[in-house]
Amino acid sequence: MPKKETKEDKIDPKQLLRQISKTKLDTSKLKENDHRILGQKLDLFSFSETAPGMVFWHDKGLIIYNELIAFWREAHRKADYQEISTPQILDKRLWLISGHWDKYKDNIFLSTYEDREFAVKPMNCPGGMFVYKSSPKSYKQLPLRVGELGIVHRQELSGVLAGLFRVIRFTQDDAHIFCTEEQLADEIIGIMNLIDEFYKKFGLPYHTELSTRPEKRIGSDAIWDKAEKILKDVLEAKNMDYKLNPGDGAFYGPKIDFHIKDSLGRTWQCATIQLDFAMPERFELVYKGSDNEDHRPAMLHTVTYGSVERFIGVLLEHTNGVLPVWLSPVQVNIISFTDKNIPTAERVLKTFKDEGIRAEGDFVASTVNDKVRNAELMKIPYIIVIGDKEEANSTLAVRARGKKPQFGVKIDDFLEQIKTEIKERK
Repeated sequence: MPKKETKEDKIDPKQLLRQISKTKLDTSKLKENDHRILGQKLDLFSFSETAPGMVFWHDKGLIIYNELIAFWREAHRKADYQEISTPQILDKRLWLISGHWDKYKDNIFLSTYEDREFAVKPMNCPGGMFVYKSSPKSYKQLPLRVGELGIVHRQELSGVLAGLFRVIRFTQDDAHIFCTEEQLADEIIGIMNLIDEFYKKFGLPYHTELSTRPEKRIGSDAIWDKAEKILKDVLEAKNMDYKLNPGDGAFYGPKIDFHIKDSLGRTWQCATIQLDFAMPERFELVYKGSDNEDHRPAMLHTVTYGSVERFIGVLLEHTNGVLPVWLSPVQVNIISFTDKNIPTAERVLKTFKDEGIRAEGDFVASTVNDKVRNAELMKIPYIIVIGDKEEANSTLAVRARGKKPQFGVKIDDFLEQIKTEIKERK
């Protein structure tokens, strides 16, 4: 029997479109460097009531996102991590086993399929357990380091959503290390070094906090005593200054949190290292030891960006949108001095693009000053002007962001310079 048509089915499409039209950003109470204003001005991303708390990435914003992901992948490959990807929707029973259900059930999106209840994952950890369990493990394979750039969803009240800082759908750069207890200290130090490398790259100072057992937790006091001591001993062995943050650990284990400080003096808890003896027990993870007996691995949970979306928001406000060359959506803007110079400017633009530089051309009928001002408003690192002199000498007039222009720059020299900056992520 055909489904009965509802009142909503009869609504005019134009009326529906007006109801779910693009969200208007109220900028009246926002500062000029607010990432939501920068995102709009620089054409990076937008939001819509069709998907509250979920980012619509535009081409330029997605370039920033993808460059951060590429940096993450490269650094983790060098540190001997394997990259995995696990399903976004998993049986509800998995979250009951992990213990996440008790803590996050009000924030989990649920769905039913063939009389089974499924949850859209609010984090990536349980999926990593099943990757570990998919084949027998030996002590010779440990430590096993796996990382996942997993998309997660968490229900949030609409009143707390705040641009990229608080979203419903985001990418979490989770990594999990399965190891023996004897390997824990070295693995924790390795993670610390990796986090330090990341934050130095972005010029973000940080401090650390040791977060201990919360009131609501799983695992015995003896296990918590051991886990907290291991983290404390590593911090002290590395001579790390840290604050004690009692009661703020994860429900399954204590953690070392890294709080970055931005140019506005605000602190953000992004990276974390969490020591977990509970989930390997709950998921019955084992490895075959040198004695040919089964043993339980220890587990470390860690993120570096935390939420990639939130990290981009922090970075945009920290830099006021003035991103380094390697992260800039447009790295070079090429301007023609007059219409007569357009053919040469177009050839230079093609050369740059062929060399993998993210370049754009501005050949509209306008003054050079207007074109330069427009490029500066878009925070583009390099502005190149092609006039008669440049055309005659096969050179460039190069204006680096915030500096005076340089004349007579050879094309090959500039290409070598900018390609080095990009390769070294400057």
